Amino acid sequence: MGGSGTRIALAEDDVLLREGIASLLEAAGYDVVCRAGDAAELLTFVRDSAPELVIIDIRMPPTCTMEGLEAAREIREDHPKAGILLLSAHVEVDHAMELLATGQRVGYLLKHRVASVTEFIETIERILAGDSVVDPALVRELFSARHREDPLEQLTPREREVLALMAEGRSNAGIAHRLWIAEGTVEKHVRSILTRLRLSETEDDHRRVLAVITFLERR
Repeated sequence: MGGSGTRIALAEDDVLLREGIASLLEAAGYDVVCRAGDAAELLTFVRDSAPELVIIDIRMPPTCTMEGLEAAREIREDHPKAGILLLSAHVEVDHAMELLATGQRVGYLLKHRVASVTEFIETIERILAGDSVVDPALVRELFSARHREDPLEQLTPREREVLALMAEGRSNAGIAHRLWIAEGTVEKHVRSILTRLRLSETEDDHRRVLAVITFLERR
């Protein structure tokens, strides 16, 4: 585990949390090049310096509503190669979905996950590698949001488990490891899930995750 000097811009209005995250990142070998207290400060820095990854609290001053999310949208449009990790104190499904559907190198994480150093750094590494990472709490919220005429009722309990891990951004190998089953078995479950949910099969794990997220959002 190591950041190899990867440049990260951090935007969080809570000073203690911001400094704690920055210290954690620097200890892992990342270069925290910006510690912004609001979205405007972050955007000014990103325009001039284009860091490899931006970590943004969804709710930022002055209104503490959607400033962080709006900044993330602007950064994604102007710097599509930059990784983006959204942080939130609560599960905010509707606000997270639009950005998550824009492409790879993007993630959504609840703030309490930062307390798990290994999990937090793993999330960053996966985003930098091109993955889409979704907090398991968001996945659970999507699964439990609607029940009437739910297409997921077609899935077996095991397929639901596999789909939940797919939506977290896990590869077939990662799913197999988590469920203690063979990777070939996971591949069969994935093919069945894609067929039952009328989703096109693809070799690209990222597109697979986006397909799952898009499908759940439209329900």
